[in-house]
Amino acid sequence: MSGLTIPFDENVLVGSSEKDDAGVYRISDDLALVQTLDFITPVCDDPFEFGRIAACNSLSDVYAMGGVPLTAMNIVAFPTKKFSLDMLGKILEGGLAVMKEAGVQLLGGHSIDDPELKYGLSVTGRVHPDKIYRNNTIKAGDSLVITKALGTGIIATAIKADLADPSISGEFVKSMGTLNKYAAEIMFKYNVNACTDVTGFGLAGHILEMQEGNDFSVILNSAGLPLLAGTLENAAMGLIPGGLYRNKKYVGDRYVISDNVSREVADVIFDPQTSGGLLISLPHGEALEMVQEMLQSGIAAAAIIGEVKMEAKKRIVLV
Repeated sequence: MSGLTIPFDENVLVGSSEKDDAGVYRISDDLALVQTLDFITPVCDDPFEFGRIAACNSLSDVYAMGGVPLTAMNIVAFPTKKFSLDMLGKILEGGLAVMKEAGVQLLGGHSIDDPELKYGLSVTGRVHPDKIYRNNTIKAGDSLVITKALGTGIIATAIKADLADPSISGEFVKSMGTLNKYAAEIMFKYNVNACTDVTGFGLAGHILEMQEGNDFSVILNSAGLPLLAGTLENAAMGLIPGGLYRNKKYVGDRYVISDNVSREVADVIFDPQTSGGLLISLPHGEALEMVQEMLQSGIAAAAIIGEVKMEAKKRIVLV
């Protein structure tokens, strides 16, 4: 928001000056609104599944703030001269199916004729003002938990190049089209110190945001990273999205890769994700219990992937 002077309102609990997942506005002592919007370009060929994925992606920020989504409005950019309106209908049906699954009421939306297809949601949710999850309130000794497998950017690149094995596309689409609602409902039972969701900045970029304003390093366990099928094989073939290189440049010199970690695994932490999982920081003992509960409930990719440590030099270390 460089160059903009935004008037101050004391009811803004999380605003544009902070690198968090959504805005939060206090309505009363026990109620605040969580507001966010997001839209994406297609990541798969099936319009219904694209609608599902885009809706899951948009709703995710509310869960990451500790909130529950309530209402949504469609955001559509559609090339009417390129695709039929039947395709648009299927995209909207996919989005609506996810909203119904999340218990979210669709209120309307807005569409424009645009050369590039885009779809997403503007979402409003609720949260208690004292129970907001911030993304930069990690504590020394915390464990980091992720709830979805990584690799969507690499897999999407391979699919677009027609070089991906067809067997990997099903898991890829299913992961992105899975709501973070189910992981969030379990997460809410535990003493979470910080939370975000892993999206376009990749795992490393979002960890960097978690380190904002503190002096902690994050030690990532390369062997513990959950990966989508085909991620390492396609990375080894050089099927790397441009966003991965931008994310690496964004992180700059604030990361260290151990000699025993392969280039392909190192690439994964910078891979831009679409509709990625929650990234949760909480005390180690509770992390163990939470992951176990998630695994038992069918969240198969849930895993402890690292720890927060006090170190002289703040950085991300992949070992």
